[in-house]
Amino acid sequence: MLLEHASEPDYPAIIDLVNAAYRGHGAVESWNVESGIIEGTRLTDSLLREDLAAKPHAHFLVHRDAESRAIIGTVWLEPMDTDTWYLGLFTVDPALQKQHLGRALLSAAEDFAKAHDARSIRIGVLNVRDALIAWYERRGYKCTGKTEPFPYGDDRFGKPLRDDLVFVFLEKAL
Repeated sequence: MLLEHASEPDYPAIIDLVNAAYRGHGAVESWNVESGIIEGTRLTDSLLREDLAAKPHAHFLVHRDAESRAIIGTVWLEPMDTDTWYLGLFTVDPALQKQHLGRALLSAAEDFAKAHDARSIRIGVLNVRDALIAWYERRGYKCTGKTEPFPYGDDRFGKPLRDDLVFVFLEKAL
């Protein structure tokens, strides 16, 4: 699977894809949409640009359809230290999710990080996303026991609909 660095002309398509995959804004609802957990927009142009400017060492990668060149997957990879990289904004076009593209995209992201000397990948998942946590566990990720509070009061990434949210962290050795 070919991954390319996202470029500025890609931003509108990336934003649409992320919002469709995370919040169900689109023609087909994602199997792991955050409905009932968080509502509103997950990603905006200003948030994307803010993250990219603040973390120039990160790699925001896209996967394109071979024929149409449309963006059908995204992944954010960020070195946290010399050995561990963080994986985020992992999305696959909801209309294509039953074709095992997520597995292939995750594997390609792990290969990319490993080629850049990563020894492990860490992800953060909302504690109430049991199906998503199980999906990552089936791909070799293990819960670390570490958690981080959800940023209540910061509605830049949407409005939480629950008061029991925390991020749990999973990690996989490469």
